[in-house]
Amino acid sequence: MRIAVLKERRPHETRVAATPDSVRALKKLGAEISVAVEKDAGAAAGFSNEAYEKAGAVLAADAAGAVKDAGLILKVQRPLLEVEGHDELAGVRPGAKLVALLSPHNAKNSLFAYAQKKVDAFALELIPRITRAQAMDVLSSQSNLAGYRAVIEAAHVFNRAFPMMMTAAGTVAPARVMVMGAGVAGLQAIATAKRLGAIVSATDVRMAAREQVQSLGANFVMVEDEESRQAETSGGYAREMSEAYKQKQAALIAETIRKQDVVICTALVPGRPAPRLVTDAMLASMKPGSVVVDLAVEAGGNCEGVEAGKIVLRHGVKVVGIHNLPSRVPADSSSLFARNIVNFLGLVVGQDGNLCIDWEDEIMKSVTLTRDGQVVHSQFRAS
Repeated sequence: MRIAVLKERRPHETRVAATPDSVRALKKLGAEISVAVEKDAGAAAGFSNEAYEKAGAVLAADAAGAVKDAGLILKVQRPLLEVEGHDELAGVRPGAKLVALLSPHNAKNSLFAYAQKKVDAFALELIPRITRAQAMDVLSSQSNLAGYRAVIEAAHVFNRAFPMMMTAAGTVAPARVMVMGAGVAGLQAIATAKRLGAIVSATDVRMAAREQVQSLGANFVMVEDEESRQAETSGGYAREMSEAYKQKQAALIAETIRKQDVVICTALVPGRPAPRLVTDAMLASMKPGSVVVDLAVEAGGNCEGVEAGKIVLRHGVKVVGIHNLPSRVPADSSSLFARNIVNFLGLVVGQDGNLCIDWEDEIMKSVTLTRDGQVVHSQFRAS
């Protein structure tokens, strides 16, 4: 079987779906497996064409050459379609499997394009958060790096130091950092800010996050009531809260946030616009020179006034809305993403190197969007 690895063409994307190390792992999945990597697919992440060739891959001049006769197509983000000016699936054979972050909630029309081409599409962001799937969880691996990078970006634009410093000329007070949302990205942001010497607090709607936050040395800020005890879904994600709870939480956050130097916003609800956590009034209460970094900017943002791809000054506060933070550390994010894919393909590829899929497997049922020319996922069939 031939596996195709395509170059990413969407704006702000520097990652690649396979590294030279993962190419070696892919070839070990079966004796008859070959890997075709589009030329310069890994260049932005620091992986040369020569490195892929040394790992046993065959270089393809373009996407069409890579996907020709391929049974599996690997990408980071969903492929461009003809209506977007470039058809990355041109020449794909019927029955080929596409594995990528496919954004099914935001790009539903693409699902029908996959079905029309008879491509079986697997959305990696829909991998369930169960123990067996942890090694395949691309959202967790990428969020980890996003949380880390968010703090680095905050430190870059902050006009003071993070740690306390005792000098003969006087004492530099530590920065106060608040992390909003204690999922994977938030917890890594807490850990990174602590390592930089900041005084850190964090908030989350899930009561279960308290212990994790406190174990990292941060103070936990949360309105505690009956609703907050039911705020986590069975899949481990934050549940959308009522307006009454949001008002109580906002009042507590408003009191806390005015004392902060840096705020890192990480709150996302799958398939929904990002919840608004930081209002313009809250920004106005913060000290001039403070910084807000919003990881949810591409889903509408947690902070009022955030703009994707820009640093906006509001009431003297720098509001940072950087696109695709994992792509700021593309070598590591690509390596983790590629390893997630290799682990996922253990469900797709048999020992002989051919496709062998258990369509009733819990993980496969969760990620399969299209199959045999039809949109089959229960959330998107009727759309």
